[in-house]
Amino acid sequence: MNANQDHPERLLDINGIKLCVQTFGDPAAPALLLIGGAEASMDWWDDDFCERLAAGGRHVIRYDTRDTGRSTTFPPGAPPYGNDALFDDAVGLLDELGIAAAHIVGVSMGGGIAQRLAVRHPGRVASLTLIATSPGGPGGPDRHDLPPMSAELAKRFAEDGDQTPDWSDREAVIAYYTDGERTFAGTIPVDEERMRRIAGRVWDRSPSPASAQNHWQLDGGEPVRARLGEIATPTLVLHGTADPLLPYGHGEALAREIPGARLVPLEGMGHQMPPPELWDIAIAEILSVSSGERP
Repeated sequence: MNANQDHPERLLDINGIKLCVQTFGDPAAPALLLIGGAEASMDWWDDDFCERLAAGGRHVIRYDTRDTGRSTTFPPGAPPYGNDALFDDAVGLLDELGIAAAHIVGVSMGGGIAQRLAVRHPGRVASLTLIATSPGGPGGPDRHDLPPMSAELAKRFAEDGDQTPDWSDREAVIAYYTDGERTFAGTIPVDEERMRRIAGRVWDRSPSPASAQNHWQLDGGEPVRARLGEIATPTLVLHGTADPLLPYGHGEALAREIPGARLVPLEGMGHQMPPPELWDIAIAEILSVSSGERP
């Protein structure tokens, strides 16, 4: 399915830049904002995943964060903004769309943005879903008590260094993203054909695919771990049991520190978007927490 045929993309002026946005479902339904991880355009929120959430009675919104996809990009290696700019963009997007409060779903870095939204703008967050993320900022002092990445992944990082593809070579970029999925996946086999399709679409939609690497140079933003106890909105934590970057203990910590949070293990998932094998669980849980239902 090509969602672009039925769900046209829009470029919105937000915070002095343009953000590319796409929506699914009835605009009058409760809004559900999807926030991607570092280096990830909105393409990683699979079309069918978004359609299934919309079929559950949600107005689903996905967007290219700055420096990804069709949103404004900056020269690779020189991002003139920090991590909090990504937070401000999410708030600005809600403002531009006229949405007072939305159900927020964030994955990895997007989960960090979602936590800051819930702490700093609690009235804008109707429910909170945190996927493959952590209460501690990257490398910061607030994650000293959390489990480190797997020894195998640390070894891979040490051996590979900062290797990146020729960003002008579509096939090389597809191989780079597909290999990255294998690196961060858990025990569920990677569907390489699906990954190549998504990665090809990422390249096709990105005038400056190298700019997405700017996300790795950002500061961690304002730490909020000490304030997680203030979160009163219904919260769901979805975390892979085989996450090599942020082991399962990170999800357990979030569930402990956010009052009333529900922790749901995603068996065999690594540090990644929920693969199709887990959609039945993930989608049902997201629709449940965003309906106000409690287990």
